[in-house]
Amino acid sequence: MPKFYDKVDVLKKPGWLKIRLHRTPEYAEVQQIVDKHALHTICSSGMCPNKAECWSRRTATFMILGDICTRGCRFCATKTGHPLAPDAEEPRRVAESVALMKLRYVVVTSVTRDDLPDGGAAHWAQTVRAIRTQNPDAVIELLIPDLDAQPAPLDVVVASKPDIIGHNIETVERLTPVVRSKAKYRTSLETLRYLSAQGVATKSGLMVGLGESDDEVLQTLHDLRDAGVGIVTLGQYLRPTLEHYPVAAYITPEKFEWYRLKALEMGFSYCASAPLVRSSYMAEEALKSVKSL
Repeated sequence: MPKFYDKVDVLKKPGWLKIRLHRTPEYAEVQQIVDKHALHTICSSGMCPNKAECWSRRTATFMILGDICTRGCRFCATKTGHPLAPDAEEPRRVAESVALMKLRYVVVTSVTRDDLPDGGAAHWAQTVRAIRTQNPDAVIELLIPDLDAQPAPLDVVVASKPDIIGHNIETVERLTPVVRSKAKYRTSLETLRYLSAQGVATKSGLMVGLGESDDEVLQTLHDLRDAGVGIVTLGQYLRPTLEHYPVAAYITPEKFEWYRLKALEMGFSYCASAPLVRSSYMAEEALKSVKSL
């Protein structure tokens, strides 16, 4: 990663980004369950600002296929490198953890596994089936990599019958080559378009504050809606470390509300848009809109 990043002036965070810690007994219990079952969460690996709040509500976003990503996006804190082979026991452990947490709404994501022929699709499907077996009433939301927009692996994931499948566009088209590693804006749209065509409820998210314009954000929302996406999230980009891409601007809560209203005008069934919104944060709030899709 370019070293010039650490010489860029660091913007002072505004008051609306201050986070109150919620270290409760429930937080400790979730930590214990995650550790006992040797699981990874995007909450920890991605340095999510909402980790304390979510874990205190007994929710977590499970990250499967290890904790090492084959890509190196400049906004992401997840480790990159050469990952290990998929753990065949991981789907069972995730399902057991869901049962122990008594989750009614489950969110599962993963690192990108370009090293696997199917991108990890079979492992995704096994995880969904394992969760269903032990938690038949749970709603399952997946946040998957682009899988190169290939129908075969996407069909495997769809056939496991999750309730929602998300794939994050992350940023506007102009900034995609700068911010995302190997990923292509149009490939992400193709992935979402294919999933939507299979009748799956689809979701996507993007970060703002990377240097995009309002017009570019609106164009991205139009592109997502045109791809059939029904649920969208917008949140403030927060730089994990000085080695990551710098924050260009802190977007005001008022502007986030403007984005939300614009998204609803475009026909999205649900839009979560606020500085600390992340794709899996309070994901269950979109459930009512999903049922009406």
